Amino acid sequence: MKYLVVLSTLLLLAACATTDPYTGESRASNTAKGAGVGAVAGAVIGAASASRSDRARGAITGAVAGGAIGGGVGYYMDRQEAKLREELQGTGVQVSREGDTLRLIMPGNITFATSRHEIRSEFYPVLNSVARVVDEFNQTILVISGHTDSTGGDQLNQTLSENRAKSVADYLASRDVSRMRMEVYGFGPRYPVASNSTPEGRQANRRVELELVPVQ
Repeated sequence: MKYLVVLSTLLLLAACATTDPYTGESRASNTAKGAGVGAVAGAVIGAASASRSDRARGAITGAVAGGAIGGGVGYYMDRQEAKLREELQGTGVQVSREGDTLRLIMPGNITFATSRHEIRSEFYPVLNSVARVVDEFNQTILVISGHTDSTGGDQLNQTLSENRAKSVADYLASRDVSRMRMEVYGFGPRYPVASNSTPEGRQANRRVELELVPVQ
C-alpha cells in the first residue's frame, strides 16, 4: 500500500507544479504542498477503512479526496497572490508569502506625507486595486498594522501608527470591503524590519502592512 500512497502523492504534486515566471524552473506551488499532505492522510484513512481486498482502491480514492481538500486553501491563496502581484506590479507595494498568509507592505513614503496619517491621493488607485482583489477573494481576514521608525516620542509614534493603519482600513471600507473582515493595530517602532541607525533603515520601518489570512 505504501507504494500506492507515494505514487498517488507524486501524481498530485506533478499536476500542481507551476513554472516560476522569473527563473523558468518548475516548482511545486503551495497548492501542491497542501495537496500532498492531504493525499497521504487521505490514502491512509482510505486504506484503513476499506476491506483487505479493496485496500489498494481505498488508498487511491482517499489520496485523491485528501489531496483535493488539502490543496483547497493553498489553491485559493495561490490565485489571490497571482492577482495581487499582477495588480500591484510597479506600484512600490511589496507582496510576500509565508505559508498560506499573504503580506502587502506599503512603504510610508509613498502612502503618506511626512508625519501625517492622511493617505496621499496619488495612492488611491493602488488601494483601489487592493480593494478589488480582497473583495473578490472574500474568504480572508485582513490584519492591518501600522509601524514607524524610532525617531520622535513613543506616544507620538504609537498614535501615528494607529492612525495610519486606521486610514487604510477606512479607505478599504469605503471601497466596500467589509469591516467585519478587518483587524487594525498600531505598533509604533516596536517591530522594525531594518536598522533605525540609517535613513534607509528608518524609511523601511515606516510602513503599513496588510496581512491576508485565509478563513480555515
